[in-house]
Amino acid sequence: MKALVEYFKDKGIIFRKLEKVDLKKLGVKKRMSFFKGVDTKGNYWAIFLIQRKSRILQKDAKDLQALLQSLPFDHAFKKKVLLLQAPICSKAKALLEEEGWLVDAFV
Repeated sequence: MKALVEYFKDKGIIFRKLEKVDLKKLGVKKRMSFFKGVDTKGNYWAIFLIQRKSRILQKDAKDLQALLQSLPFDHAFKKKVLLLQAPICSKAKALLEEEGWLVDAFV
């Protein structure tokens, strides 16, 4: 979590509240981390962190969008971020960016 906070701090984004949500309790079996945060301006952030060796394809991008829509929160996320430690298909990246996602590598 400290590396995540440092990553956003370097980008000039400070969170008032940042918490990790356990996706397994919500019935999601995918191996990824999900963080929910509120920045100093009051915007809600959905941050997905994916670490895997295989490439992220368009199917995975569509599944990620559907997963975000199905999460049981009483607010909408203004900012959506996908941080990757995996290769990504250029079409999947373009699809996510069209939908307003920020896609970036996370070291």
